[in-house]
Amino acid sequence: MNSKIDVFSDTGIIGEAPVWEQIRSLVQQVAATDISVLITGESGTGKELIAKAIHNSSRRKGARLVTVNCGAIPEGIFESEIFGHEKGAFTGADRQRQGMFEQADGGTILLDEIGEMPLFMQVKLLRVLESGSFMRVGGTRPLEVDVRVLAATNRDLAEMVQSGRFRQDLYYRLKAINILLPPLRERPEDIKPLVYHFASVFCRKNGLDCPDIGEEALQVLQEHYWEGNVRELRNFVESLVLLLRGDRITAADVRQSLQRETGAMSNLPVLLRPEERSRHDDLLTQMFFYIQRELVELKEMVSELKVGQQEPEMAASREVSQKTVEDMEREHIREILEQYNWNRKQAALALGIGERTIYRKIRKYGL
Repeated sequence: MNSKIDVFSDTGIIGEAPVWEQIRSLVQQVAATDISVLITGESGTGKELIAKAIHNSSRRKGARLVTVNCGAIPEGIFESEIFGHEKGAFTGADRQRQGMFEQADGGTILLDEIGEMPLFMQVKLLRVLESGSFMRVGGTRPLEVDVRVLAATNRDLAEMVQSGRFRQDLYYRLKAINILLPPLRERPEDIKPLVYHFASVFCRKNGLDCPDIGEEALQVLQEHYWEGNVRELRNFVESLVLLLRGDRITAADVRQSLQRETGAMSNLPVLLRPEERSRHDDLLTQMFFYIQRELVELKEMVSELKVGQQEPEMAASREVSQKTVEDMEREHIREILEQYNWNRKQAALALGIGERTIYRKIRKYGL
């Protein structure tokens, strides 16, 4: 790995993009303190690794780094998992149990997927951040801990605050320092070292000969969207190496594998988040307006036809009836892409949809 990001040398973070120098500098600055840090970025961008880098560079590196997956704990036992419970606190509590804050005493706790934390727990977390103390479930006396709190999320907490799903006071307390990790598609120069690393590690662990990966193959990988970011890239590289078992991986191999995966994913139901559903609805609304305008123009054309032109009119009607909504959507998206010289970001803005949506449409229609 490049020496300029050696602060990440024991964390597994690999990258050559200029943004890593800024992140490295910020990690070094915050690691020397106990200030709370909010790490944000899409799923698979390495938020947990950044938390590890902060902990390993701090005075707490000799103690534990405890990671809490807030999205995986049922609401009914959340408080018990985080703060522990006393014997007899509830049915089945046959012994005293330490919570994760006690386990992290002297060290660091990472509250991963903090946006999934229930509102009633957000109040209790804020109290811990302010006082450094809490009570176990069923307890009668407060317990004090010395814990550095880090939080990570792929959600838009500011939007969640506006909608009442996240406490504003907790949000401002956590975001004293915010480290934003860019998605992999915004740092394509990281793909080459990541691919080499994932392939090498996988082959070494499984006793395989590591194939040569051609520059054209790497170029195809750099141009892919990677919606799942580094996590998706790692899984793809491992499956590519395992299934091909050749001396060299070519651009054709990569394209074929990507098409196979895209085809498999297209057969699955897609669950949209509220914000993505809204963007999708916006696109549908635009398409309906587009269709309506086309129909109005068609009616005007038909009304001007003479009685003796019935056959051309019928032919035009059949042609229009055969044109599906998807055909019209494909043509509209192509027109906008061509208008903006195939700049997908600008085209998405013009269409009023997100970049992810336009990438999905491009893949769907083979544009």
